[in-house]
Amino acid sequence: MKLASLFLLAALSAFAADAPLLVQPGKVISAPDFKQPLGPEWSVAKGKWEPADGVLKATDLPEEHHAAVLHLKTGPTSLVFECEFRFDSAKIFYIGCDAAKHVGRLIITPKGAKLAEDSSEVKGKSPSHTLAEAKVDLKSDEWQHVRVEFTGDQLAARLGSNQLKAQHAYLATPKVRWWFAVGGGSAQIRNVRVSAGEPLK
Repeated sequence: MKLASLFLLAALSAFAADAPLLVQPGKVISAPDFKQPLGPEWSVAKGKWEPADGVLKATDLPEEHHAAVLHLKTGPTSLVFECEFRFDSAKIFYIGCDAAKHVGRLIITPKGAKLAEDSSEVKGKSPSHTLAEAKVDLKSDEWQHVRVEFTGDQLAARLGSNQLKAQHAYLATPKVRWWFAVGGGSAQIRNVRVSAGEPLK
């Protein structure tokens, strides 16, 4: 009986980890295998992005004085952005979205994760506005699973067992793209899947 209960708990935990937060995923926008060059939907804005053997290595370049950034064309759709990442030498990892300017982002460091909207962001003067945050303890050599969902004026993220949700009018700004960013060194990314979807009722 105890063994059956353990299996049930494991199954329920797995279901909870995969359950949508805001959006039911549908049509796949991009799911690169990182065994060949990136498709035309991706474009490098800053840094070095090297796909090989199923892993995308991202490295910021000191001379650029900026995090490494990789853009993905999506348009203004509700979506689910999912991947695994490993910090390696990097100090910060982002998944964000843009209109003509930055709109919102998930910010992950080894000790914290937060959702933010960027209406208040002015480079070098004022930071993004934090909407939700959680303490974490992430090891640089361990893979982390992360899922970000967006619809309307809402943004949600799941990082391991941590779950964040936020709502703000600025998040409803129509998007043209989403992006990865890596700062402070190199990080690795794998199992990327970005899907358009339908908001949960």
